[in-house]
Amino acid sequence: MAETVDDKVSYFQAVTGISDPDLCTEILAAHNWDLQVAVSSITANPSSPSASASTSSREQGPSAPLADAEFVAPPPPMPPAPQQQQQPGIAWKLVTLPFYVVSGGVGLVAGTFRLGAWVAGGVLSRSLSLLGLAGQAGGDRLLELPPSAAEAAEFVAEFEREFGAGRGPRFVAEGFSDALQRAQREFKLLFVYLHSPDHPDTPAFCGGCLCAEPVAAFIDENFVAWGGSIRRTEGFKMSNSLNASRFPFCAVVMASTNQRIMLLQQVEGPKSPEEMIIILQRVVEECATSLVAARIEAEERLNNQRLREEQDAAYRAALEADQAREQERLEELERREREAAEAERKRKEEEEALARAAEEAAEKEAALARRRQEKAMALGAEPDKGPGVTRVCLALFSSSFFLTTFFQLLL
Repeated sequence: MAETVDDKVSYFQAVTGISDPDLCTEILAAHNWDLQVAVSSITANPSSPSASASTSSREQGPSAPLADAEFVAPPPPMPPAPQQQQQPGIAWKLVTLPFYVVSGGVGLVAGTFRLGAWVAGGVLSRSLSLLGLAGQAGGDRLLELPPSAAEAAEFVAEFEREFGAGRGPRFVAEGFSDALQRAQREFKLLFVYLHSPDHPDTPAFCGGCLCAEPVAAFIDENFVAWGGSIRRTEGFKMSNSLNASRFPFCAVVMASTNQRIMLLQQVEGPKSPEEMIIILQRVVEECATSLVAARIEAEERLNNQRLREEQDAAYRAALEADQAREQERLEELERREREAAEAERKRKEEEEALARAAEEAAEKEAALARRRQEKAMALGAEPDKGPGVTRVCLALFSSSFFLTTFFQLLL
């Protein structure tokens, strides 16, 4: 078995809407664990839980009021009616007992082999990476993709591998939340396709409708396309969140408030390309006004933000210019104060120098006067003319005059 028993039971519950795992297990065992046959038998039976859920969903119709579906906490599936949850009798259990034994044993053996292969692969990959022998493709990737983006990329690769590269809508290789934000940024609706690989109508719907050139071109032009397999975690969550009760399943959603999504349209069951285009065209026309209004509002908000930024930039430039002028004024004032202080210092130094010179000159003059007085007092008074007094006269000549007279006498 390619899948474990729990995977098949979970998938069967997601497709049919039956919440009782024991009942799902018995139905799958009765059909030899063939998902396609079991799902076909349930969807073809009008009294089954899946048919009742599909009928109630189709009663809403494309023109039903818009509903909100929360992505963070998907709503639980509706419980079936009491008459649909009746346990089968003892005869049914006796008939299906061999299927339980065989399928359980095979599932246990397959699970053991898958676990061993996974452990061995992990050990081998780790060993090669430590030895530097790992592939360059894995080594070149600096950041690993988040699980939701990895699942989306795997779905895109599987879809192109099965139905041809370049065919069908251009599904984004991002998680649902990222795709929803991308659609919001591009002012488009989000086209959601939930892929059920085991459903008998899936190949014909994908190859004949989604891969049709008019449908793919219309979706690429007016929507952001996101796809997910219900075998994966995010695809399974979205199938529960959108109450997908019949496959193939498509939906058109848009972002709402408080991390919620608004379900605009459900497309369940096989559709022709013409029917799909008509449905999607109607949704686009109904939401065109709101998308245009959102675009205009975003442009106005962007223009207002740009205007505020320009005003802030002009204010900052004017403020910087004022600050520069004030800084220049302060620097000029400080320069003038420094020059005035330097001139005052020089003037005081000159005044002090003149005062010291005058003081020194006065001191010298006073000292000379004292020496004259002291000498005069030491010599005493000059005697008067009389006997016993001799007057001596000294004539002082210059050396040049003396030499001239000396040479004249020699000649």
